[in-house]
Amino acid sequence: MKARPSMAMACAVAATAAMTACSGESRQAAALPEQAPLPLSIAVAQVGEVPDKGNEIERLIESYTNTKLDIQWIPNAAYTDKINVLIASNELPKLLRAEYTPHIIGAMQADLFWELGPFLPQYPNLSAQHAQYYDNVSVNGKIYGIPNFRDIGRAAFIYRKDWMDRLGLRQPETIDDWYEVLKALALKDPDQNGKNDTYGLLLYKKYNEGQASLMSRLAVCLGTPNKWTIENGSFVPDFMTKEYEDVLKLFRRLYGEKLINPDFAVLDQTEAEKLYDSGRAGIRVAVAQNAKSQQDRLSRTDPWAVVDVEPMRGPGGIRVAGETGNNGFYVIPRSSVKTGEDVKKVLAFLDHMMDPQMAALLLRGIEGKHYVKSGDKTEYKDFTAFQRDVKPYRDNLPQIEGYNVPPLKDTPLGEKAQQIAEDNIRYVLPNPALNLLSTTYAERGRELEQLIGDAQTRYIMGKLDDAGWKVEIERWKQAGGKDIMAEYKADYERIHPSK
Repeated sequence: MKARPSMAMACAVAATAAMTACSGESRQAAALPEQAPLPLSIAVAQVGEVPDKGNEIERLIESYTNTKLDIQWIPNAAYTDKINVLIASNELPKLLRAEYTPHIIGAMQADLFWELGPFLPQYPNLSAQHAQYYDNVSVNGKIYGIPNFRDIGRAAFIYRKDWMDRLGLRQPETIDDWYEVLKALALKDPDQNGKNDTYGLLLYKKYNEGQASLMSRLAVCLGTPNKWTIENGSFVPDFMTKEYEDVLKLFRRLYGEKLINPDFAVLDQTEAEKLYDSGRAGIRVAVAQNAKSQQDRLSRTDPWAVVDVEPMRGPGGIRVAGETGNNGFYVIPRSSVKTGEDVKKVLAFLDHMMDPQMAALLLRGIEGKHYVKSGDKTEYKDFTAFQRDVKPYRDNLPQIEGYNVPPLKDTPLGEKAQQIAEDNIRYVLPNPALNLLSTTYAERGRELEQLIGDAQTRYIMGKLDDAGWKVEIERWKQAGGKDIMAEYKADYERIHPSK
């Protein structure tokens, strides 16, 4: 079985509650014993301009964690290639932000990085996080990395409340509901301009690509697996299930009746965004926090527009497609960190970055400069400066909005969306194959996903009938899909021999 960190270790909160928020002053309470600063080299992705060495944010981090940081900022476009070169040359920093790629997985299997699972219970902030975060980056049932935490369940139902109220509609929860609501929003003139120029939902050409696709988010809500499911001990992709076929048939019907945009197969997502912003569609299935920005942009076109957000509710209640829950993860190379005691020191740095004082620094900045307090909440004073000064560190060091940091003062819609994103962790459906190994998928996964994705589009557009869709599934299986299914099953049974 996979090692699972404790789900409820909160002693760090009590231990650090008395610490003052970051304000540019020296810390008033020592988080670590007095000792020489720990030299700590880190390789991370460049976000915006590379910060000046020894800047105020870096000094505050060093002071609080008792470290001397040597950060290597690697441009995003070259990040994977650069990391592969570092691994090949064995010139690795003490802390490396990695991605879940075949090359990194191979390095984990070759024991180039420390297994961190056995150490986690010693670190109250790291071990307080949901076990799914760690499951999503494990290899062979072992935890080799600390996630760069992000929301695992981000999907939400974002909608034009004014339109829905005007037409007497409620949030759809079944296939039939979705059809009726989308039909009404397309045909019953919800914007009252006397024209037939609205859609209930917009599709775009990447509607079914990736873990966080519109298709996956909506289909999971309606009862499908999250990419893969286990049936009678075998791994089966979502598109081979009846529930997924029902969703495809819904979109086929909508397309045939001209209730969704007919150009979806060639429409870029950026163009779809423009249509939403101009008031042409009523429903989005997107990241919960997008509701606030959607309201802001839409208000420029229609000052009377009202956007609202709700959890993804289906026939079985709230059901959310679980995503990776990370923007990369941190590994500790054995070549640069030689002993278990040194591993503990590096992990202590990551753990302390989630203490209240450091969480406030990463997520809010410096009090008085980047943010101010407003009762029991905070609000940005200079968000532009925050983006310039703090964002490179926020995006590369462990933090979670809502954990050990005062809430942001926001619009009611913004606060509601943030709460939905935080609550979604209770309703996520994981992808059981997310961290399983398949040589075939590593070699030809993208090609096979393109094959079945194109078949879905042709089916929706009526270019394939039911029999043709079955033929495409067989093509996928013969082109390597059945090998992926077998390899996932074998890897799962190797990790879980008792299941």
